Amino acid sequence: MRKLLTIVVLLLLFPLAFYALNRTKKTVHLPVFQQTPILFNPADYPDGLVEKEGLIYLGNGRIVLKKVRVPQFKNYTEVEIAVTLVSNGDPWDKSGSCFVIPKSSKITMIDIARNSAAYPQQDTVKHESLIGILQGKDYLPTVELMRFMTPFGVGHFSRNDDPVSVKRRPVYVDGWAENVIWKQEISDLLPLLEDEAYIGVYIDTWTKEGYRIDVQLSFTESNLRGDKKPHLHVEPLINTNYYVGQRHPDIFSRRDVEIPFIIPEKAKNIRLKYIATGHGGHSGGDEFRPQRNILKIDGSEVLNFLPWRTDCASFRRFNPTSGVWLQKRTMAYISNEGKRAEKEIEEPLASSDLSRSNWCPGSDVSPIEVELPNLSAGSHSLTISIPEARPIEENKLNHWLVSAYLVWEE
Repeated sequence: MRKLLTIVVLLLLFPLAFYALNRTKKTVHLPVFQQTPILFNPADYPDGLVEKEGLIYLGNGRIVLKKVRVPQFKNYTEVEIAVTLVSNGDPWDKSGSCFVIPKSSKITMIDIARNSAAYPQQDTVKHESLIGILQGKDYLPTVELMRFMTPFGVGHFSRNDDPVSVKRRPVYVDGWAENVIWKQEISDLLPLLEDEAYIGVYIDTWTKEGYRIDVQLSFTESNLRGDKKPHLHVEPLINTNYYVGQRHPDIFSRRDVEIPFIIPEKAKNIRLKYIATGHGGHSGGDEFRPQRNILKIDGSEVLNFLPWRTDCASFRRFNPTSGVWLQKRTMAYISNEGKRAEKEIEEPLASSDLSRSNWCPGSDVSPIEVELPNLSAGSHSLTISIPEARPIEENKLNHWLVSAYLVWEE
C-alpha cells in the first residue's frame, strides 16, 4: 500500500516538476536573414561593397552580411543556429559558410572589399600566398558558425511536374523536399555574438539565380539562481574559406600548415574545434578520395581521423537536379508468384549518392571537438597535415576548406 501511495504522489508531482523546470528557461529568437538572395550577378552587385535593404553584399552577391545586436546574458545560455536554404534556380551543389567576424579584428572582409585595408602578409615559406587565413597584425580569421553544402536544386526544381527533375526521382522518394534545414548548437561561440556582431553567409555560387536563405539564432538562458554563464574566450586559428580576395587553398598537397597561438594564465577547460571538407569534383579529386587529417600540438598528435561521409544516398530527396547514371547489376527479388528470383536490371545512381570528403550535397558539417586538458599556459603551435591531398591542376580545383578555433574558460 505504501509503495502504491508513493507512485501516486510521484505521478502527481511529475507534471509540476516538468512545468517548474521549463519555467527556469527563456528563449530569445533572433532572425538574421529572411528569404535573402545569395547569387553571382556583377551587373547588380558590382565589385566592392553593395548595400541593399540594410544588408551588405560582397563578392558580386555571393556574400551577404548583417550587423546584429545580441543582448548580454547573465546566466548560462545555450545558442542554436538554424539555416534554411532553397535554390532560386542554381541546380548545382556548392560549399557554403555561415560565419561571424570577430569584433576584435580591426581588419575585416568589409575593409578588403572597400579597398580600405589589406590582409596582413604571411610568411610565404610556411603559408605560400594564402593571405587572410591566419592571425596577423590587426586581423583575426573569420569564425564559422556553420559549414554547409547546398543540395542540387532543392525547392526550385522540386515540383512533381518539373521537366528537369520529374524523371530523375527514384521510386523510393515519394516527393522532392521543398527546402533543406540545418541546426547546430553553437553555445561556445556566444562571446563572439553578444553586443554587436557582423554575421554573414557565403555560398560559392556562380549563377545569377543563386539561392535564398534564412538564418535564425536562438538563445535559451537559464533562470536558475546562481546558474552563471562561464566566462568563455574564443581564439580563431585558421579559416581557408576563400571569402574575399583569397584563393583556393591547395597548400596541404605540398606541406603541413603550422599555426602559432598563446594560452594565457588561468585558462581552463581548453578545447579545439576543427571543421574540414575536401573539394575537387572530378575523378580522383580531393572530394572523392578518403584522406586522413592529422592534427598535432607542439608535435604531439591530438587528432587523426578520416573525414568521409558514406551516407549521402540518404539525402536523395533534397537533390532533384542531381545527375543520374544507370548501372547494370544482378538483382535478387520476389516474383509475382511469390518465389525468389534473380535478373539483371539497370539501377539509377545519382551524383548526390556518392560518398565524399566529410560532406554530402544537402548536409551541414559539424565541428570535431578535441579536449586539451593538459595544455599549459604559454606559446604553442597547431600543425594540420593532409598528406594525401592533391594540388590544383588546370581546371581540377583540388583544395581543402578547413577552419579551427580554440575555446577556453577564463
